[in-house]
Amino acid sequence: MSQAKGIIKHVPNTITCLNLFSGCTASLMAFEGHLVAAAFLILLAAVFDFFDGLAARALKAYSPMGKELDSLADMVSFGFAPGMIAFSYLKASVLGDASLAFNPAELSFSQMAIMLSAFIIPIFSALRLAKFNIDTRQTASFIGVPTPANAMFWASLPLVLFYGNYPIIESWLSNPYVIIAAIIICSYLLVAEIPMFALKVKSLSWKENQIRYLFLLSLFILAILLQWLVIPMILFVYILFSLIDNWIIRK
Repeated sequence: MSQAKGIIKHVPNTITCLNLFSGCTASLMAFEGHLVAAAFLILLAAVFDFFDGLAARALKAYSPMGKELDSLADMVSFGFAPGMIAFSYLKASVLGDASLAFNPAELSFSQMAIMLSAFIIPIFSALRLAKFNIDTRQTASFIGVPTPANAMFWASLPLVLFYGNYPIIESWLSNPYVIIAAIIICSYLLVAEIPMFALKVKSLSWKENQIRYLFLLSLFILAILLQWLVIPMILFVYILFSLIDNWIIRK
């Protein structure tokens, strides 16, 4: 019996390690220019990130180690990996081809600065995760955009370009200054003092989950109207509904 309990308590951490493995592989794929594969691996990491918490609650296998391991895994999967996707787009915009070798000796200072600005994302993701771990206000909701939500935005870009036909987005992603602007905005949102609702539900009642149901309904409608373009819109719809939740419904 005690042996079974010992095995059970490691289940959530094992799922967290699968999250970390997915993030590591996503980073490698992004560095090699396989951005669609990197995007799917980030999505897979998000699935593992959801189920490790679910498993911990179901099995009552909480531990301080599990909390720290979860943050470390999230830093790779939802901090470094999306940063590598941004790096690949900046590299392509500077060099003309993301598959070209990254050789600092052949780059100017401005070219290096443009490409390395992608790592603002993992820096602010680390700040976000560190802040979350010590912020007692974030037990049932969030302050600032969660790192998985930000990662989903960056992972959505390769999927939109691969599966959809959106020339305007392609032109934006070929402009390094547009990408840098997106990096700065997303990084700010990670640490901004903006209350955000959590998607975790304790019951299915309308009263307790009305903002969540309205959020999901709006995404369903947008998916019909915008098709693949709805994926990068999820982050902004999430922010919008969080503002509505705080400024209108709670008042």
